[in-house]
Order: sequence, then C-alpha cells, then structure tokens
Amino acid sequence: MPSELREHAGRHYAIQFHYALPDDAWCVELSEAVPAPAAWAEIPDAASHLPGTAFLVAVVPDEDPHLEPTVRVHSHAEQVIPYEIMRWFMENVTEEVERCRTALARGTTDTDG
Repeated sequence: MPSELREHAGRHYAIQFHYALPDDAWCVELSEAVPAPAAWAEIPDAASHLPGTAFLVAVVPDEDPHLEPTVRVHSHAEQVIPYEIMRWFMENVTEEVERCRTALARGTTDTDG
C-alpha cells in the first residue's frame, strides 16, 4: 500500500491508498502516524513512522460513474485535525477522484492508487 507521511506541529500524519474490492473503490485513509519499530533504526533509509489506524477514509468508486465519492469518519474519541493536514488529505482525495474519473472516461479502471 503506497503511503505518504507529513509532520505538522510536532505530530506525524499518514495518508495511505488501497483498493477495497467489496466497494469497487479506491480508499484514501488519513491516520496519525506511529513510530516505526526500534529495530528499523539501523536500516538505512528506513521510515521513521508508519501509518496508524485510519480515522478518515475517502471512498472513491472507480467502476460506476453514478456513485459519488464519500468520506467516512472512524473514531471512538474526538479527533482534532489541523487545517493544513485536512487540506493535504483532501488534495489527495481530489487527485484520486480525478484519476478514477479519467480512467472511467477512457474505459479502464487501472488508476494505480
């Protein structure tokens, strides 16, 4: 699963992309990133953080042009999302929507997440 990491105000966030077969859709997940295992510290170029449990998931259908993208909130506790992080997430969602719609227009569902 491809992912992107970003630090904001001392906290780390991750965006992760994956395909959900039951939904016939690409998912873009936002989570607070968690520290990588300590054993990775000795590995050159190893990530320092990994995606955590997603608290926002954008679902972007790629097979039915009539289905709208949606955002699902997954959180048991109040989650504060800084504005810049929300913008970053929504920019990634927008790019995924555009990729899926372009693929649908071409008649293919290969969008590479």
